[in-house]
Amino acid sequence: MTKHDIIILGGGAAGFFAAINAAEMEPEAKILILERGKEVLTKVRISGGGRCNVTHAEFIPDELTKNYPRGEKELRGPFHTFMTGDTISWFEQRGIKLKIEDDGRMFPVSDSSETIIDCFLKETQRLGIEILKNHSVQNIEKLTDFWNISTNHGDFPAKKILVATGSNPKIWNLMKKLGHSIEPAVPSLFTFNIKDDRIKELPGLATNAVVKVTLRNSGDLISEGPLLITHWGLSGPAILKLSAWGARHLHDVHYKFQIQVNWVPGFTSEEILEKLTKLKFEHAKQQTSKYAQFELPKRLWQSLVTASGIEEPAIWADLNKNQLLDLKEQLINSTFSVDGKSTFKEEFVTAGGVNLKEVNFKTFESKIAENLFFAGEVLNIDAITGGFNFQNAWTGGYISAKAMTSK
Repeated sequence: MTKHDIIILGGGAAGFFAAINAAEMEPEAKILILERGKEVLTKVRISGGGRCNVTHAEFIPDELTKNYPRGEKELRGPFHTFMTGDTISWFEQRGIKLKIEDDGRMFPVSDSSETIIDCFLKETQRLGIEILKNHSVQNIEKLTDFWNISTNHGDFPAKKILVATGSNPKIWNLMKKLGHSIEPAVPSLFTFNIKDDRIKELPGLATNAVVKVTLRNSGDLISEGPLLITHWGLSGPAILKLSAWGARHLHDVHYKFQIQVNWVPGFTSEEILEKLTKLKFEHAKQQTSKYAQFELPKRLWQSLVTASGIEEPAIWADLNKNQLLDLKEQLINSTFSVDGKSTFKEEFVTAGGVNLKEVNFKTFESKIAENLFFAGEVLNIDAITGGFNFQNAWTGGYISAKAMTSK
């Protein structure tokens, strides 16, 4: 039976990146990737709507870490070793140019995730890395001076193993057997289900907003950014960011809570009331709902006007003080009842995994078992949407490869 130098569990982004870098650092090493599914790199394929959101154009390590609700402190050191600029160089050296979009997300110029997948498959072939699919890990055992991986197709001994299996409860249980503690998994990056007449007729409408959730035991969760109204409720970056930072708290309240939306960020309550009062006098004969104010989309403005008890064809002059106050409240403090969540596209991300205190982030090696390494979402690290989860995979994959080949 061949004893491998390195066996990588999981044929995803982190696993492939680690395998390729390890093979380049130690060309003589026998490296094997074990993948339980019939395909490798499935998450890479669907990321960014099939375009693969490779990373994010943030080049200051401490700023980059702020996008990780779990892992912010631990990633600070690793990002000083390998981060966005290194990722860009790594792909460019292999003939893949990346481009930056307006929101900072970075994609291959080809706009196709197949570009990234082809690169990884070519590199593994060039470097002689073995890939076995349909190999489901049943047990992981530490013997005297090597590891033994038992799969549905037999046993595989290895000097070192890297666990890059993502959010896989079966592997987490095996890590528990080896002495690791696991933070329970809860969903992150999800959208909010809301049934409300104010947004019922507005699916597809997007605008910038500030959203806030007040939770009894954990204070306020606040997020600002593009907000998208959908057939089932609210989505968009502002909501996804909130869902990531509040993943555990929102799970604890069974995804039933109130959310406040400020549709006009940048204005104080007094400024809004002042402007509405001015409109009452300066545009007295103009129909209130006809011309949108505060640069809001017209259909949203009309919906908020109606929600304030102002019926067509009311003109500004007709509005009383209470109606103006109600309209101001709808603009800066629309309260919605959230009842449940929906998965954001296919990009299902979970908070949870191997306890970060049990990992040495200089090497991504276990503090509990020697020659056991981790990379990617198997750890209790997750990020908001925008290429950050992949950057964590590249960083962990690179640093663990370096550590596994230098020992």
